[in-house]
Amino acid sequence: MPEAVTENGAADADGAATAAAVSVAAGGSALPAGSGPDGGAVGPAGFEQLGAIADAVLYEGYLLYPYRRSSPKNRVRWQFGVLLPRDWAERDGPVTAGLSGSADSWYQRTECLVRVRRPDAVVRVRVRYLQTQHKQVEAAGPDGGHRPVGSLRAEDGTTWLTFDEAVPCASDLVVALADLLDGREHTASVGAPGGEVTEPLPSGAGRVVRRREEIRASTTLTAERLADDLVRLRVRTENTARSTDPGAPREEALRRSLIATHTLVGGAGVEFVSLIDPPSWAARQAAECRNAFTFPVLGGAPAAGGTAAEGSVAGRTVAGGTAAEGSVAGGTAAGGAGADGSTGPLLLSAPIILPDHPQIAPESPGDLHDAGEIDEILTLRTMLLTDEEKAEARATDPRAAEIIDRVDSMPPEVFARLHGAIRSLTPADSADPGVAVGTAGPADPWDLDAERPAWWQEGGDDGLSPTTDTVLVDGVRVGGGNRVVLRPRGRGADAQDMFLAGRTARVAAVFHDVDGSTHLAVTLEDDPAAELHTWYGRFRYFRPDELQPLDTPEAPGPPEASDTPEPLGAHEPPAAPEASEARQA
Repeated sequence: MPEAVTENGAADADGAATAAAVSVAAGGSALPAGSGPDGGAVGPAGFEQLGAIADAVLYEGYLLYPYRRSSPKNRVRWQFGVLLPRDWAERDGPVTAGLSGSADSWYQRTECLVRVRRPDAVVRVRVRYLQTQHKQVEAAGPDGGHRPVGSLRAEDGTTWLTFDEAVPCASDLVVALADLLDGREHTASVGAPGGEVTEPLPSGAGRVVRRREEIRASTTLTAERLADDLVRLRVRTENTARSTDPGAPREEALRRSLIATHTLVGGAGVEFVSLIDPPSWAARQAAECRNAFTFPVLGGAPAAGGTAAEGSVAGRTVAGGTAAEGSVAGGTAAGGAGADGSTGPLLLSAPIILPDHPQIAPESPGDLHDAGEIDEILTLRTMLLTDEEKAEARATDPRAAEIIDRVDSMPPEVFARLHGAIRSLTPADSADPGVAVGTAGPADPWDLDAERPAWWQEGGDDGLSPTTDTVLVDGVRVGGGNRVVLRPRGRGADAQDMFLAGRTARVAAVFHDVDGSTHLAVTLEDDPAAELHTWYGRFRYFRPDELQPLDTPEAPGPPEASDTPEPLGAHEPPAAPEASEARQA
């Protein structure tokens, strides 16, 4: 029988994995746990590479600015990856499956493609989630008893607040891949025990009682062979508890629910295929994978020289830089990601839509639990909280106290690096190897090799004229007045630009960015407001390799003179598109 391994590596006698739970930092008191003291840790099997991003997913939305219990947005919590008791989740009818886990459900299903590298391949699956823990403050009475209160203030000014905390839980399943084929499956318990712990308060003022209810859940693994070396792996996690009352409020049902549920998948002799950007030989099989309330992506570092997708996730910034560190012979980064980035040794299936190889930006000093904000702005706002507001945040939850303490003690140089970062500066690729895209020949005034002042120095933009400058596009010199067809890139293009594919436009100006790239300002020919946009200086910007010339290969002349004023900001290049602020996902 395949063996299920708990967090600390010990196999249960009956083959079922017991969740190892950790207490939150409040009071430093550990509740009765499953099988180990570090159930929330990411741990072995290469999963340590996913530690930072997996923890960011686990605590996304845990507490939001201003991190106080009294804030309305901290009264409605637990929005991602929530697996409720089935009878409660389906009290109004069956749930409708979706890609991400922002909707409540009672199950979560991951389907992914696995390349089998050896006959004795082994799959290791880790299921992680939060278990709610109610922190009840009780005041001491004159008769020696205790009564529950919303808050309690000691003589020294220390305040304790009643609030819901959370305990991280994790369970491991280790199964030979061959044991999951031919209709066989492996099911293990991934629940967590209930418990209660009491913490006396100083000077006999009262006590804090932390309670959590038992969570009953299971994970089932199955596999289907698609080709000699290609297998579809399914991981299904369910809440198997029954609600005491399907009509109970959500807050009550959450006590028996898995929260922020996500799955890490790794193993030995296996390699996972990207479902976002699969290789051509696996595109059809990738499209047939059906995921419910979760979104699997490749984990770990991308291949050396490749870039991780840029964006903000789970309260901390996703780095978009090159993965040069940890590169090894053979052109792969630490973790063994495929050279083209379409395969890798680790998979993260999260209730939040992420890119392949998500990474936490090195500029981010810590989790802020809010993916919808910018680190710099959120840090500034937190700095400006009053002393009373900060005291309430510290009393609300230990993780809120960590954020307040980190912000209050943040050195200026750490705060300064939150302002922004440019991950990579690379020249635009040429559509024709014989023609350098984005250049206008030897007389190009933006020749990076020419002796000229830096762009921020006096004279740095001498000789530049956006309305008369030209650029080579498919061997044709294109500038102001030329007609083009818009051909946005298949990958990496702005979503709004992709809607304009195939439309014709007229070039208004050629702009040279400070990073050396070139963009053409265009107006759509069939836009009824084109004249107004031109007068106001409002354009759409495309790279030379995103345009197809419609005019003859003759150099365009300057635009015809008109009585309309020159577009506002015509001599100001747009912001470099590769520059990104350190964002908070």
